Amino acid sequence: MSPELLGAIPDITLGHVVMICISLGMVYLGIAKGYEPLLLIPIGVGVLLANLPSTGIAEDDGMLGILRKAGLDTELFPLLMFLGVGALTDFTPMLQNPTTVLLGAAAQFGIFAALIAALALGWDLQTAAAIGIIGSADGPTTIFVSTKLADIELWGPIAVAAYSYMAMVPIIQPPIMRLLTTKRERLIRMPYPSRSASRKAKIMFPLIVIILASLIAPASAPLVGMLMFGNLLREAGVVERLSQSAQNELINITTIFLGLTVGSTMTAERFLEQQTIGIFLLGLFSFTIATATGVIFGKIMCYASGGKINPLIGAAGVSAIPMAARVVQKVGQEEDPENWLIMHAMGPNVAGVLGSAIAGGVILGILA
Repeated sequence: MSPELLGAIPDITLGHVVMICISLGMVYLGIAKGYEPLLLIPIGVGVLLANLPSTGIAEDDGMLGILRKAGLDTELFPLLMFLGVGALTDFTPMLQNPTTVLLGAAAQFGIFAALIAALALGWDLQTAAAIGIIGSADGPTTIFVSTKLADIELWGPIAVAAYSYMAMVPIIQPPIMRLLTTKRERLIRMPYPSRSASRKAKIMFPLIVIILASLIAPASAPLVGMLMFGNLLREAGVVERLSQSAQNELINITTIFLGLTVGSTMTAERFLEQQTIGIFLLGLFSFTIATATGVIFGKIMCYASGGKINPLIGAAGVSAIPMAARVVQKVGQEEDPENWLIMHAMGPNVAGVLGSAIAGGVILGILA
Protein backbone atom coordinates (compact mmCIF):
# COMPACT_ATOMS: atom_id res chain seq x y z
CA MET A 1 0.00 0.00 0.00
CA SER A 2 1.39 3.36 -1.01
CA PRO A 3 2.31 6.01 1.61
CA GLU A 4 -0.18 8.39 -0.02
CA LEU A 5 -3.00 5.89 0.48
CA LEU A 6 -1.93 5.20 4.07
CA GLY A 7 -1.91 8.92 4.76
CA ALA A 8 -5.50 9.18 3.54
CA ILE A 9 -6.74 6.66 6.13
CA PRO A 10 -7.97 8.54 9.23
CA ASP A 11 -6.34 7.78 12.57
CA ILE A 12 -8.54 5.50 14.66
CA THR A 13 -7.74 5.63 18.36
CA LEU A 14 -8.54 3.04 21.00
CA GLY A 15 -11.28 5.38 22.24
CA HIS A 16 -12.91 5.32 18.81
CA VAL A 17 -12.81 1.52 18.76
CA VAL A 18 -14.36 1.28 22.24
CA MET A 19 -17.16 3.71 21.36
CA ILE A 20 -17.88 1.92 18.08
CA CYS A 21 -18.15 -1.35 20.03
CA ILE A 22 -20.51 0.34 22.51
CA SER A 23 -22.65 1.63 19.65
CA LEU A 24 -22.86 -1.82 18.08
CA GLY A 25 -23.75 -3.23 21.51
CA MET A 26 -26.66 -0.80 21.80
CA VAL A 27 -27.95 -1.77 18.38
CA TYR A 28 -27.61 -5.45 19.32
CA LEU A 29 -29.52 -5.01 22.58
CA GLY A 30 -32.26 -3.12 20.78
CA ILE A 31 -32.67 -5.70 18.01
CA ALA A 32 -31.81 -9.03 19.64
CA LYS A 33 -33.02 -8.37 23.19
CA GLY A 34 -35.76 -5.83 22.54
CA TYR A 35 -34.39 -3.36 25.12
CA GLU A 36 -36.04 -0.02 24.27
CA PRO A 37 -35.35 -0.57 20.55
CA LEU A 38 -37.12 2.60 19.44
CA LEU A 39 -34.40 4.66 21.11
CA LEU A 40 -31.43 2.36 21.62
CA ILE A 41 -31.11 1.74 17.88
CA PRO A 42 -31.12 5.45 16.87
CA ILE A 43 -28.83 6.31 19.81
CA GLY A 44 -26.48 3.48 18.86
CA VAL A 45 -26.29 4.67 15.24
CA GLY A 46 -25.73 8.24 16.48
CA VAL A 47 -22.82 7.04 18.63
CA LEU A 48 -21.40 5.12 15.67
CA LEU A 49 -21.58 8.11 13.31
CA ALA A 50 -20.12 10.49 15.89
CA ASN A 51 -17.09 8.26 16.52
CA LEU A 52 -16.07 7.54 12.95
CA PRO A 53 -12.91 9.67 12.66
CA SER A 54 -12.54 12.61 10.27
CA THR A 55 -16.19 12.61 9.13
CA GLY A 56 -17.11 15.84 10.95
CA ILE A 57 -20.71 14.65 11.08
CA ALA A 58 -21.07 15.46 14.78
CA GLU A 59 -19.39 18.86 14.58
CA ASP A 60 -21.50 22.00 14.86
CA ASP A 61 -21.67 22.37 11.07
CA GLY A 62 -22.18 18.64 10.44
CA MET A 63 -25.53 16.91 9.94
CA LEU A 64 -25.87 15.69 13.52
CA GLY A 65 -24.51 18.95 14.88
CA ILE A 66 -27.17 20.92 13.02
CA LEU A 67 -29.89 18.58 14.30
CA ARG A 68 -28.51 18.86 17.84
CA LYS A 69 -28.57 22.65 17.77
CA ALA A 70 -32.06 22.71 16.27
CA GLY A 71 -33.73 20.15 18.53
CA LEU A 72 -31.62 19.31 21.55
CA ASP A 73 -30.02 22.62 22.47
CA THR A 74 -33.46 24.26 22.16
CA GLU A 75 -35.22 21.40 24.07
CA LEU A 76 -37.61 21.08 21.10
CA PHE A 77 -37.24 17.31 20.63
CA PRO A 78 -38.09 16.33 24.24
CA LEU A 79 -41.15 18.61 24.15
CA LEU A 80 -42.39 17.10 20.89
CA MET A 81 -41.84 13.66 22.39
CA PHE A 82 -44.02 14.62 25.35
CA LEU A 83 -46.74 15.80 22.96
CA GLY A 84 -46.77 12.34 21.40
CA VAL A 85 -46.63 10.62 24.80
CA GLY A 86 -49.66 12.62 25.93
CA ALA A 87 -51.59 11.57 22.85
CA LEU A 88 -50.73 7.93 23.58
CA THR A 89 -51.56 8.04 27.30
CA ASP A 90 -54.93 7.09 28.74
CA PHE A 91 -55.36 8.70 32.17
CA THR A 92 -58.63 6.83 32.84
CA PRO A 93 -57.15 4.42 35.44
CA MET A 94 -55.86 7.37 37.45
CA LEU A 95 -59.15 9.26 37.18
CA GLN A 96 -61.06 6.17 38.31
CA ASN A 97 -58.84 5.86 41.38
CA PRO A 98 -57.38 9.31 42.16
CA THR A 99 -55.53 8.07 45.24
CA THR A 100 -53.00 6.38 42.93
CA VAL A 101 -51.61 9.87 42.28
CA LEU A 102 -49.93 9.53 45.67
CA LEU A 103 -48.03 6.45 44.48
CA GLY A 104 -46.81 8.32 41.41
CA ALA A 105 -45.64 11.14 43.66
CA ALA A 106 -43.93 8.76 46.11
CA ALA A 107 -41.82 7.26 43.34
CA GLN A 108 -40.28 10.67 42.63
CA PHE A 109 -38.30 10.42 45.88
CA GLY A 110 -35.68 8.55 43.90
CA ILE A 111 -34.81 11.76 42.07
CA PHE A 112 -34.04 13.66 45.24
CA ALA A 113 -32.27 10.74 46.92
CA ALA A 114 -29.85 10.49 43.99
CA LEU A 115 -29.43 14.27 43.96
CA ILE A 116 -28.33 14.19 47.60
CA ALA A 117 -26.03 11.23 46.93
CA ALA A 118 -24.44 13.01 43.96
CA LEU A 119 -23.83 16.10 46.10
CA ALA A 120 -22.20 13.92 48.75
CA LEU A 121 -19.89 12.50 46.08
CA GLY A 122 -18.72 15.94 45.03
CA TRP A 123 -20.87 16.85 42.03
CA ASP A 124 -22.07 20.43 41.82
CA LEU A 125 -25.76 21.07 42.55
CA GLN A 126 -26.94 21.50 38.95
CA THR A 127 -25.15 18.39 37.68
CA ALA A 128 -26.38 16.39 40.68
CA ALA A 129 -29.95 17.38 39.84
CA ALA A 130 -29.48 16.40 36.19
CA ILE A 131 -28.20 12.97 37.28
CA GLY A 132 -30.95 12.52 39.87
CA ILE A 133 -33.69 13.01 37.29
CA ILE A 134 -32.73 9.58 35.88
CA GLY A 135 -34.83 8.19 38.72
CA SER A 136 -37.95 9.52 37.03
CA ALA A 137 -37.58 6.71 34.45
CA ASP A 138 -38.83 9.25 31.94
CA GLY A 139 -36.56 9.75 28.94
CA PRO A 140 -37.91 13.07 27.58
CA THR A 141 -37.98 14.64 31.05
CA THR A 142 -34.43 13.44 31.74
CA ILE A 143 -33.15 14.91 28.47
CA PHE A 144 -35.09 18.16 28.94
CA VAL A 145 -33.69 18.73 32.44
CA SER A 146 -30.13 17.57 31.70
CA THR A 147 -29.76 19.83 28.65
CA LYS A 148 -30.64 22.80 30.86
CA LEU A 149 -28.51 21.92 33.88
CA ALA A 150 -25.59 19.70 32.82
CA ASP A 151 -22.63 20.26 30.52
CA ILE A 152 -22.97 18.88 26.99
CA GLU A 153 -20.50 16.06 27.61
CA LEU A 154 -22.90 14.63 30.21
CA TRP A 155 -26.06 14.68 28.06
CA GLY A 156 -25.29 11.38 26.37
CA PRO A 157 -24.37 9.37 29.49
CA ILE A 158 -27.39 10.70 31.40
CA ALA A 159 -29.81 9.93 28.56
CA VAL A 160 -28.36 6.48 27.92
CA ALA A 161 -28.45 5.66 31.64
CA ALA A 162 -32.11 6.70 31.79
CA TYR A 163 -33.16 4.59 28.82
CA SER A 164 -30.96 1.67 29.88
CA TYR A 165 -32.65 1.42 33.27
CA MET A 166 -36.07 1.85 31.68
CA ALA A 167 -35.24 -1.14 29.47
CA MET A 168 -34.13 -3.13 32.53
CA VAL A 169 -37.32 -2.54 34.54
CA PRO A 170 -38.22 -6.28 34.35
CA ILE A 171 -34.81 -7.09 35.85
CA ILE A 172 -34.40 -4.33 38.45
CA GLN A 173 -37.87 -4.03 39.95
CA PRO A 174 -39.05 -7.60 40.82
CA PRO A 175 -36.38 -8.33 43.48
CA ILE A 176 -37.12 -5.01 45.20
CA MET A 177 -40.86 -5.66 45.08
CA ARG A 178 -40.50 -9.15 46.58
CA LEU A 179 -38.10 -7.93 49.27
CA LEU A 180 -40.43 -5.19 50.50
CA THR A 181 -43.73 -7.08 50.43
CA THR A 182 -45.08 -10.20 52.09
CA LYS A 183 -46.76 -13.06 50.26
CA ARG A 184 -50.04 -12.09 51.88
CA GLU A 185 -49.74 -8.55 50.50
CA ARG A 186 -48.85 -9.82 47.03
CA LEU A 187 -51.98 -11.99 47.05
CA ILE A 188 -54.35 -9.06 47.58
CA ARG A 189 -56.96 -8.78 44.84
CA MET A 190 -58.20 -5.29 44.12
CA PRO A 191 -61.79 -4.73 42.94
CA TYR A 192 -62.29 -2.84 39.73
CA PRO A 193 -63.96 0.61 39.92
CA SER A 194 -67.71 0.45 39.44
CA ARG A 195 -67.76 3.21 36.85
CA SER A 196 -65.50 4.71 34.23
CA ALA A 197 -64.40 8.33 34.02
CA SER A 198 -66.82 10.48 32.04
CA ARG A 199 -65.88 12.07 28.72
CA LYS A 200 -66.29 15.50 30.33
CA ALA A 201 -63.82 14.58 33.08
CA LYS A 202 -61.29 13.31 30.54
CA ILE A 203 -61.51 16.58 28.59
CA MET A 204 -61.37 18.85 31.64
CA PHE A 205 -58.49 16.95 33.24
CA PRO A 206 -55.65 18.07 30.90
CA LEU A 207 -56.82 21.69 30.99
CA ILE A 208 -56.98 21.74 34.80
CA VAL A 209 -53.57 20.08 35.08
CA ILE A 210 -51.97 22.66 32.77
CA ILE A 211 -53.31 25.49 34.92
CA LEU A 212 -52.42 23.94 38.29
CA ALA A 213 -48.96 22.74 37.24
CA SER A 214 -48.10 26.14 35.80
CA LEU A 215 -49.09 27.80 39.06
CA ILE A 216 -47.31 25.29 41.30
CA ALA A 217 -44.15 24.84 39.20
CA PRO A 218 -43.99 27.38 36.34
CA ALA A 219 -40.84 25.78 34.90
CA SER A 220 -42.83 22.58 34.31
CA ALA A 221 -45.22 24.37 31.95
CA PRO A 222 -43.43 23.34 28.71
CA LEU A 223 -43.32 19.63 29.64
CA VAL A 224 -46.73 19.42 31.30
CA GLY A 225 -48.27 21.68 28.66
CA MET A 226 -47.15 19.45 25.78
CA LEU A 227 -48.11 16.26 27.65
CA MET A 228 -51.59 17.52 28.45
CA PHE A 229 -52.09 19.10 25.02
CA GLY A 230 -51.38 15.72 23.44
CA ASN A 231 -53.83 14.09 25.85
CA LEU A 232 -56.49 16.69 25.03
CA LEU A 233 -56.10 15.86 21.33
CA ARG A 234 -56.72 12.23 22.25
CA GLU A 235 -59.78 12.82 24.41
CA ALA A 236 -61.46 15.69 22.52
CA GLY A 237 -62.90 13.30 19.94
CA VAL A 238 -63.10 15.95 17.22
CA VAL A 239 -59.46 16.15 16.07
CA GLU A 240 -58.74 12.51 15.27
CA ARG A 241 -56.30 13.45 12.50
CA LEU A 242 -54.21 15.58 14.87
CA SER A 243 -54.33 12.90 17.57
CA GLN A 244 -53.22 10.18 15.15
CA SER A 245 -50.43 12.39 13.80
CA ALA A 246 -49.14 13.04 17.32
CA GLN A 247 -49.35 9.33 18.19
CA ASN A 248 -47.63 8.16 15.02
CA GLU A 249 -45.81 10.43 12.56
CA LEU A 250 -44.76 13.16 15.00
CA ILE A 251 -43.48 10.95 17.80
CA ASN A 252 -41.82 8.54 15.37
CA ILE A 253 -39.90 11.26 13.52
CA THR A 254 -38.94 12.97 16.77
CA THR A 255 -37.77 9.66 18.25
CA ILE A 256 -35.40 9.15 15.30
CA PHE A 257 -33.92 12.65 15.54
CA LEU A 258 -33.75 12.61 19.34
CA GLY A 259 -31.93 9.28 19.40
CA LEU A 260 -29.43 10.32 16.73
CA THR A 261 -28.63 13.66 18.37
CA VAL A 262 -28.28 12.20 21.89
CA GLY A 263 -25.96 9.56 20.46
CA SER A 264 -23.94 12.23 18.67
CA THR A 265 -22.95 13.76 22.03
CA MET A 266 -21.31 10.47 23.10
CA THR A 267 -17.89 10.88 21.56
CA ALA A 268 -14.85 9.05 22.95
CA GLU A 269 -13.45 12.28 24.39
CA ARG A 270 -16.65 12.94 26.36
CA PHE A 271 -17.91 9.47 27.27
CA LEU A 272 -14.86 7.44 28.27
CA GLU A 273 -14.31 9.10 31.62
CA GLN A 274 -14.64 8.01 35.23
CA GLN A 275 -17.61 10.30 35.76
CA THR A 276 -19.64 8.24 33.26
CA ILE A 277 -19.43 5.21 35.56
CA GLY A 278 -20.54 7.43 38.44
CA ILE A 279 -23.57 8.58 36.44
CA PHE A 280 -24.64 5.01 35.71
CA LEU A 281 -24.23 3.95 39.35
CA LEU A 282 -26.15 6.96 40.65
CA GLY A 283 -28.83 6.34 38.04
CA LEU A 284 -29.24 2.78 39.29
CA PHE A 285 -29.42 4.06 42.88
CA SER A 286 -32.04 6.63 41.87
CA PHE A 287 -34.17 4.05 40.07
CA THR A 288 -33.90 1.62 42.98
CA ILE A 289 -35.02 4.22 45.51
CA ALA A 290 -37.89 5.29 43.25
CA THR A 291 -39.17 1.71 43.08
CA ALA A 292 -38.70 1.15 46.81
CA THR A 293 -40.47 4.34 47.91
CA GLY A 294 -43.38 3.55 45.61
CA VAL A 295 -43.78 0.08 47.12
CA ILE A 296 -43.35 1.37 50.69
CA PHE A 297 -46.03 4.00 50.17
CA GLY A 298 -48.19 1.27 48.65
CA LYS A 299 -47.81 -0.66 51.91
CA ILE A 300 -48.90 2.42 53.85
CA MET A 301 -51.98 2.75 51.63
CA CYS A 302 -52.63 -0.96 52.02
CA TYR A 303 -52.71 -0.59 55.81
CA ALA A 304 -54.82 2.59 55.66
CA SER A 305 -57.36 0.94 53.35
CA GLY A 306 -57.74 -2.12 55.53
CA GLY A 307 -55.90 -4.38 53.11
CA LYS A 308 -57.75 -3.38 49.95
CA ILE A 309 -54.72 -2.05 48.03
CA ASN A 310 -52.00 -4.35 46.79
CA PRO A 311 -48.69 -2.56 47.57
CA LEU A 312 -47.08 -4.01 44.42
CA ILE A 313 -48.82 -1.34 42.34
CA GLY A 314 -46.62 1.28 44.03
CA ALA A 315 -43.69 0.04 41.93
CA ALA A 316 -45.53 1.30 38.84
CA GLY A 317 -45.20 4.87 40.13
CA VAL A 318 -42.06 5.25 38.05
CA SER A 319 -42.72 6.63 34.58
CA ALA A 320 -41.66 3.60 32.55
CA ILE A 321 -45.06 3.21 30.93
CA PRO A 322 -46.50 0.61 30.43
CA MET A 323 -43.54 -1.67 31.25
CA ALA A 324 -43.66 -1.01 35.00
CA ALA A 325 -47.37 -1.87 35.11
CA ARG A 326 -46.66 -5.12 33.26
CA VAL A 327 -43.97 -6.01 35.79
CA VAL A 328 -46.50 -5.48 38.61
CA GLN A 329 -48.88 -7.83 36.81
CA LYS A 330 -46.15 -10.45 36.38
CA VAL A 331 -44.98 -10.37 40.02
CA GLY A 332 -48.56 -10.49 41.28
CA GLN A 333 -49.40 -13.51 39.12
CA GLU A 334 -46.38 -15.39 40.42
CA GLU A 335 -48.38 -15.77 43.64
CA ASP A 336 -51.88 -15.89 42.12
CA PRO A 337 -52.22 -16.53 38.37
CA GLU A 338 -55.79 -15.20 38.48
CA ASN A 339 -54.86 -11.85 40.04
CA TRP A 340 -55.11 -9.08 37.43
CA LEU A 341 -53.30 -5.98 38.69
CA ILE A 342 -52.28 -4.32 35.43
CA MET A 343 -55.19 -1.86 35.16
CA HIS A 344 -54.75 -0.89 38.82
CA ALA A 345 -51.02 -0.42 38.21
CA MET A 346 -51.68 1.82 35.21
CA GLY A 347 -53.07 4.45 37.60
CA PRO A 348 -49.77 5.14 39.40
CA ASN A 349 -47.91 4.51 36.13
CA VAL A 350 -49.57 7.41 34.29
CA ALA A 351 -49.43 9.47 37.49
CA GLY A 352 -45.68 8.90 37.48
CA VAL A 353 -45.41 10.40 33.99
CA LEU A 354 -47.13 13.52 35.22
CA GLY A 355 -45.24 13.53 38.51
CA SER A 356 -41.84 13.32 36.82
CA ALA A 357 -42.67 16.30 34.59
CA ILE A 358 -43.69 18.36 37.60
CA ALA A 359 -40.65 17.22 39.61
CA GLY A 360 -38.42 18.22 36.70
CA GLY A 361 -40.13 21.59 36.59
CA VAL A 362 -39.62 22.11 40.33
CA ILE A 363 -35.91 21.37 39.96
CA LEU A 364 -35.57 23.72 37.00
CA GLY A 365 -37.52 26.42 38.80
CA ILE A 366 -35.05 26.30 41.68
CA LEU A 367 -31.78 25.78 39.81
CA ALA A 368 -32.09 26.94 36.19
